[in-house]
Amino acid sequence: MKAAYYERQGKASEVLRLGDFPLPSPGPGEVRVRIHASGLNPSDIKARTGFSGPAAFPLVIPHQDGAGVIDAVGTGVAAARIGERVWLFEAQYRRAFGTAAAYTVVPARQAVLLPDNVPFTVGACLGVPALTAHRCLFADGDIKGRFILVHGGAGAVGTAAILLAKWAGAWVATTVSTPEQADAARRAGADVVIHRWSDDVAAIVKSETGQRGVDRIVDVGLQDNLDIDMNCLANGGIISAYAVNDAADHLPLPLLKTMIAGCSFRFVYIYTVPAAAKSAAVSAISQCLADGAYAPTIGMQVPLDAIVEAHEAQESGRVIGKIIVEPGH
Repeated sequence: MKAAYYERQGKASEVLRLGDFPLPSPGPGEVRVRIHASGLNPSDIKARTGFSGPAAFPLVIPHQDGAGVIDAVGTGVAAARIGERVWLFEAQYRRAFGTAAAYTVVPARQAVLLPDNVPFTVGACLGVPALTAHRCLFADGDIKGRFILVHGGAGAVGTAAILLAKWAGAWVATTVSTPEQADAARRAGADVVIHRWSDDVAAIVKSETGQRGVDRIVDVGLQDNLDIDMNCLANGGIISAYAVNDAADHLPLPLLKTMIAGCSFRFVYIYTVPAAAKSAAVSAISQCLADGAYAPTIGMQVPLDAIVEAHEAQESGRVIGKIIVEPGH
């Protein structure tokens, strides 16, 4: 099979290669999936560059997320699963081979049924973004009727958070940096779109919520947004942060202000979220899909031989929406 891979960490143009690999065989409890679409995430970039630590394997086929069709199963997995359309999550977590390939093998529970009316490209947009967004939104209970602020609403996690929050019956405000990002956030269903650099975010949020503030904040850049968050948050509100700008960064907290506000912080790294919470997220995402309420923006689709271009586009931030790599067959 064809696959993209790297044998050392570094720049995309210097380390990413294409090659032929033997067709993998599923082991006990595993399924093999013919990949139709592979989703690219910032965490894939961080793994390739070494931001998140040294590589655990001498050769890596990247990408955690994807979608395709099960074509073989290992012992202990029902043969009836062969032919299922599925979306995948954490395909490359603690494993050497991810979804940037014609086929991949994953534990059966990480291949989730994809409804017939949902394109593979949408299935490849789930995984890391949708699971992360779900954890940020729902870890502290139901959000129906709640007020939510999502920073970076045009990003993969930001878009997922808007889609899931609206599906769950919440009111959602989001911040963006450009008119194009604003359009993407509105398509996702945000009730209020705020321009991060030219608008007074806190004043708008307070005005729109009757001076109450928001109950949950989903934050892509807590180091930069903490002051804004504290001014937007309702008493007893929760800030969930899922990304860092620099692995060495520290965050000084205004302790008295956060105590008075009854504020809580939640830090989300999806790979270490408890299994029960992840299972609940998978169920909720599947229901959202079945309800026809998950429609992400796909900003770029390229074939496998353009994987360097895809990685460079992800790093540049110039693409609005999810980047999809299609292995082809």
